[in-house]
Amino acid sequence: MKIISHRGYWHDRTEKNTETAFERSFRLGFGTETDFRDFLGDLVIAHDPPREKPLDADRCFSLLARHDPNLPLAINIKADGLQHLLKKALAEYGLTNYFLFDMSVPDAVQSLKQGLRCFTRQSDLEPAPSFYKEAAGVWMDGFFTDWITPEAIRPHLKAGKQVCLVSPELHGREHRRLWDLLAGASDLLDHPDLLLCSDLPETARNYLNT
Repeated sequence: MKIISHRGYWHDRTEKNTETAFERSFRLGFGTETDFRDFLGDLVIAHDPPREKPLDADRCFSLLARHDPNLPLAINIKADGLQHLLKKALAEYGLTNYFLFDMSVPDAVQSLKQGLRCFTRQSDLEPAPSFYKEAAGVWMDGFFTDWITPEAIRPHLKAGKQVCLVSPELHGREHRRLWDLLAGASDLLDHPDLLLCSDLPETARNYLNT
């Protein structure tokens, strides 16, 4: 299992989705999840619609390529129609260990047609993932409940899908229940296609001995 940081490895909430957080994450060997949208024709990193230009996506890509281009990059799609910009940037920096997720279903269809790697989502609100057959993996999320178990994860891995788990602290809940379940499942801890997205990447790495 691999650990990735959520919006970079931030120590203070003001560092989320900043160059500082991405630099720290990649320097310590963690891939990351972050939010992509467009701003006046440019690809940028921002969770919410910005009023002024936020961090240019090229800064994140260049940092990742410089530290280790093979670290996982989870691209949270916040606006439709980014396929051309993303394909161009990913190719420019030689990044192949990435996946797009959380886009609308019509936008996912277009992304798949463009040959981009996409994850579908399974959650406590979406028990049946969309475009499962075409998806490279599954983003497993629990918005309101801690429903994720090893028994829910294993069928996706057996089907040849990568799986990225959302650690409960991303939704303000205690994370230890899920971490303890993972710690007790050696087949999952050793699986190369399982990822955990966490606000506490170093703590998770030490706790799970990954």
